[in-house]
Amino acid sequence: MKYTKISNTLYTENRAKFVKALKPKSIAVFNSNDIMPTNADGTMAFRQNNDILYLSGVDQEESILVLFPDSFHPHHKEILFVKETSEHIAIWEGAKLNKEQATETSGIQTVYWLNQFEKVLNDLMAEAENIYLNSNEHLRAVIEVETREARFNKWCKEKYPLHNYERSAPIMHRIRSVKHPLEIEKMQEACNITGKAFDRVLNFVKPGVMEYEIEAELMHEFLRNRSRGFAYTPIIASGLNATVLHYIENNQECKAGDVILMDVGAEYANYASDMTRAVPVSGKFTPRQKEVYNAVLKVHRESAKLLRPGVYLHEYHKEVGKLMESELLNLGLLDKADIQNQDPNWPAYKKYFMHGTSHFIGLDVHDVGLWHEPIQVGNAFTVEPGIYIREENLGIRLENDFVITKDGLHDMMGHIPIEADEIEDIMNS
Repeated sequence: MKYTKISNTLYTENRAKFVKALKPKSIAVFNSNDIMPTNADGTMAFRQNNDILYLSGVDQEESILVLFPDSFHPHHKEILFVKETSEHIAIWEGAKLNKEQATETSGIQTVYWLNQFEKVLNDLMAEAENIYLNSNEHLRAVIEVETREARFNKWCKEKYPLHNYERSAPIMHRIRSVKHPLEIEKMQEACNITGKAFDRVLNFVKPGVMEYEIEAELMHEFLRNRSRGFAYTPIIASGLNATVLHYIENNQECKAGDVILMDVGAEYANYASDMTRAVPVSGKFTPRQKEVYNAVLKVHRESAKLLRPGVYLHEYHKEVGKLMESELLNLGLLDKADIQNQDPNWPAYKKYFMHGTSHFIGLDVHDVGLWHEPIQVGNAFTVEPGIYIREENLGIRLENDFVITKDGLHDMMGHIPIEADEIEDIMNS
């Protein structure tokens, strides 16, 4: 890992929040992610399961966390199992955590090697009544690959069929959605790195550059600031490409007169940032481009004001729709007849703004959270309205990341240029 060490206070407090929600005499088990293969003997870069990371800080494969707060033996209330390191592993892969390092990282005093897991678990199951198993229950998850977690869940139910099984995911969604101050620090660092990269490309963009060259400039700045890289596949979309919501080819030339939409974000310490900006290839927006840009910026700022404790997200999105409807009328993209004749299930504004305005952000760029409960202090969201006009080869989206505070809202990207005039001034300085 490239990032600086995080205090194990974070993980100790996170575990305390989790076990508080368990039924009496319950065991909870969390597994690391697999290292995924590519072809031949190749593998993808390892990315830790966010739930075991959130509860332990252990950022390596073949790790298991067991929580059993009612264990008869105090040293078995929290147990971490890690892959046994060796001189051979140290030479060929790089040393893994030893037991002392695992304790230092996680704050967990009892650490065993992974090959002891089944024996220890079997002893614990004699005391337990409930088993909390974890799974990916994200609302938008599409799961086609069997994970290490899924394999364990299947094995556990076969070996211990008479225990009562519970779900960890609802608890994790609740506690992960409220960010700890140490988490906000890491998210802010991710946003700061993204800002540095944006400053870099503002001085790089000009007619004739390729979208992938901009991507390379961003990646350079991310890596030199201890980021692992992009928090998600970057969108560098010039001209008509900017009207494709998930354009990721990034292989076209940026031409004079066009606008480039960049939806990018650095990851830092496994925490995501998510920023979108739109900049003129030639360094100057046309009057029409600036008119659309400023309409999106107005909706962006007014939308952010609506994100406050007690508000339900589905109601928030309705209100944002009204803001966008007004701007599209002013731009001449809609008229009153469009509004009068609209389908309430697909309002007229959806022709030009077809996606949601905000999502949870944290360890995942589309982080887990409670969509059916009101917003609360500590939640973190994006705000990302956009207008996409295919007939004008123009797509504008503006996105910042926010944390809900007791006093209102903290914009973690408030320092990153967003005003059209400021962007033009920097590009032409």
